[in-house]
Amino acid sequence: MTKNLGKVLRNYVDGEFVISNHSFNNINPVNGQMVCRVSEADKDIVDRAVKSARKALHGEWGNMDVSERCKILNALADEIERRFDDFVAAEVADTGKSYSQVKNIDIPRGAANFRVFADLIKTRPPQSFEMDTADGKSATSYVVNKPIGVVAVVSPWNLPLLLMTWKVAPALASGNTVVVKPSEETPSTATLLAEVMQNVGVPKGIYNLVHGFGPNSAGEFLVGHEDVDCVTFTGESKTGTAIMQSAARDLKPVSFELGGKNAAIIFADADFDAAIAGTVRSVFTNCGQVCLCSERVYVERPIFDKFVAALKERAEEIKIGRPQDGSDMGPLISTKHRKKVLSYFSLALEEGASLITGGKVPEFGDERDNGSFIEPTIWTGLPEDARCIKEEIFGPVCHIAPFDREEEVVGYANDTNYGLAAAIWTKDSSKADRVGRQMEVGICWINDWFLRDLRTPFGGVKLSGIGREGGMHSLDFYSEPLTICVKH
Repeated sequence: MTKNLGKVLRNYVDGEFVISNHSFNNINPVNGQMVCRVSEADKDIVDRAVKSARKALHGEWGNMDVSERCKILNALADEIERRFDDFVAAEVADTGKSYSQVKNIDIPRGAANFRVFADLIKTRPPQSFEMDTADGKSATSYVVNKPIGVVAVVSPWNLPLLLMTWKVAPALASGNTVVVKPSEETPSTATLLAEVMQNVGVPKGIYNLVHGFGPNSAGEFLVGHEDVDCVTFTGESKTGTAIMQSAARDLKPVSFELGGKNAAIIFADADFDAAIAGTVRSVFTNCGQVCLCSERVYVERPIFDKFVAALKERAEEIKIGRPQDGSDMGPLISTKHRKKVLSYFSLALEEGASLITGGKVPEFGDERDNGSFIEPTIWTGLPEDARCIKEEIFGPVCHIAPFDREEEVVGYANDTNYGLAAAIWTKDSSKADRVGRQMEVGICWINDWFLRDLRTPFGGVKLSGIGREGGMHSLDFYSEPLTICVKH
C-alpha cells in the first residue's frame, strides 16, 4: 500500500509532494473509520500547480516527439500494473467496492487507458487538401494538431482511477499538461498515480494533483483559474452547470459526462435468462453508483410478472458486505449519499410505489453498521411523472413498469431530461436496430450492458453531458487544430 495511506495524502505540484495548512478525513464507507488524512489545497497551491503546468508546456514535454511521449504513457501503464496490489488496496479502501470489480475492471482499465491513447495518437490520420486557385495555380492546406494547453481534470468517486485516466491519458498523449482534482471521497489512487509519474520520470509539471472540495476549495479555484485552457468533468449535472458557468467567463472549452436516468427495455422475445442477468448487472453493479446504471426498467407485459419475480429473487441473492469477505455488493460511497438515497426510498412510497424487495439499511451487528450499506431495492407501480422516475437516485434501485407496444416504450424511455444510455433486450435484430436508433442517448446496448470499445464516442445528450470522449473524439477535444495553407 502507498506510503501515504494512514498518514496524510499530499498534493503533487511541479514534481514534488506538498502539504497545506488544512486537511480533511478520508473515510472508509465499509465501517466509517478514517483511512487517512488528506491535505486540502489552498488557492496558492492550485495557482502554483497551474503555473507549473503552463511552464511545462513550453519545456521538455512541449518539444517531445510523439513517439517519446507514447513510450512514457506505456511506461505509466507498466508501472500501474507493477503496483497493481497497491492500487487495488487504495481503491477498495476509498470506495468499499468488491475486490472482483476493482481487480477486473477499475485498475486494469486505468492502466489500459494509457496504452489505448498511446496507440491512437500514433495512428491519427493526417489531413491534407489540394485546391485550384482563381489565378490558375494551386494550394495545399494541411492540419496541425497542437495541444490545447493546461487541462483541468475534475474526476468522480464512483470509478476513481478508471475515469481519471480516461481523461489524463488522451490529454497527455496530445501533448497537454494536466491539473487533476479527484473527488474528496476518493483521493488515494490519484495520489498513487503521482508516485507512478515520479517513478517513471515524467517531467515535472506535466501531472499536477490538488486535493479538496468544490465551492471555495480546490475545485472552484481550479476551474475558475484564468490560466486553465479547458475543463473536463465527470459527475453530477448540477455540478456540471456550476463548472460551466465558471468556465464561461473565459470561454474555456468544456467536456462533461454527467448524470443519467437510464432505461432498460426487455421485449417478450428476449433471451429471458440473459436479460435477467444483464439487468441485475445494470441495476446493482457498484451499488448502483455508475452513471450508466438502469434505474428505469420496462418489460413487455406477457413476461412482466415473471420478470419481476426473477429479478426479485436475484436481488435477494446479492451478498452485501466487506470486500475482503467476497461480497457481491459493497456500501454506498458515504453516509451522506446514503441519506440522499434513503430520502428517495421514502419518497417512492409516498408517490405510490409497491416495494418488491429491499428499501432498508441492513443490520450486521458489527463494524459494518457504521458504514453506508443499503439493500438492493426494486419498485413497481409508480406513474411516469413521479419524481422517482424523473430524478437520478444513484443507488442500487430500479423501478419496473410494463408496456404493451413498441411505440409506447420508446416514448417512456425518451421522456426524461437525461440522455446517457439505454439497454435493449430482444432476439429480433430488426426490432433492436429500429428501437435502438430511436433512443435519445449517447450509447445504446443491444443484449448487453457496460460493453465498451474504447475507440468509440462516449457521452450523453440533454442533461447527461456535452461533447464525446473515447478514441479520436478525445484526441480532438484535447487538441487545437491549426490549418496551414500553402500557395504554390
